[in-house]
Amino acid sequence: MKKNKKNKLFYKNLSDDFEVPVDAVGEKMLREYGAFFVAGNDAVSPNRVIFENEREVAEWQKNVKSLKKTIAEFEIELQAAAMKALKKAIKEAEENDLTITPRGTDAARRSYAETVDLWASRVNPALLHWVEKGRLTEPEAEKIHSLSPFEQVSEIFRLEAKGIFFSKDLSKSIVYSVAPPGTSQHLSMLALDIKEHDDAVVREILVRHNWFQTVVSDLPHFTYLGISDNELVNFGLKNIIDDGRVFWIPDL
Repeated sequence: MKKNKKNKLFYKNLSDDFEVPVDAVGEKMLREYGAFFVAGNDAVSPNRVIFENEREVAEWQKNVKSLKKTIAEFEIELQAAAMKALKKAIKEAEENDLTITPRGTDAARRSYAETVDLWASRVNPALLHWVEKGRLTEPEAEKIHSLSPFEQVSEIFRLEAKGIFFSKDLSKSIVYSVAPPGTSQHLSMLALDIKEHDDAVVREILVRHNWFQTVVSDLPHFTYLGISDNELVNFGLKNIIDDGRVFWIPDL
């Protein structure tokens, strides 16, 4: 670990076995999605920024205590601590004639394969688009398509540095649409996409139960950090306000 990183509060709060990334992709993912790596109390976070395959994800998930619950018509699975906190938030919301519900069946726990499918839903149409626009040749696109999802990430970021974007609207980075395979907080079972994310009162209730927005580009996405909002800065996180919403991200 570099000396300047040792002096950062965020790095000091990572687990002792955390594999600090030294490559550009890993460092970018830590900045974009890394808040949950300092989750406290009973929340368990991975010791790496990127899972490379389904086996790694499945092995990690099976060793973490989780709970399932049907909310509205959706069955979701979260880490036990996250689910208990969510239930309390839901109860408080109901007492205020409000609801907190998942956005869909994949709103909480996801498998590696599901993150690959979401990634491909952005990458594949974008490759076709940029070939049609003459920004990529067919052999270049085919080469990227033939790579493993893990290998594709660095290639996509390389193209985006040249203005060849892969978000859904093709105007910005793919990370504004979907997390690269193996990096999603949903793999840790500490994330939940919430239907009522536009309601400020719902967001306040979730904060009181240690659920926070941590990905500026993903408005429905909330993360269980197991830490009260007045303590988050002590774990190396900083808040930024965007369009009236408070997001907590690594202070790197």
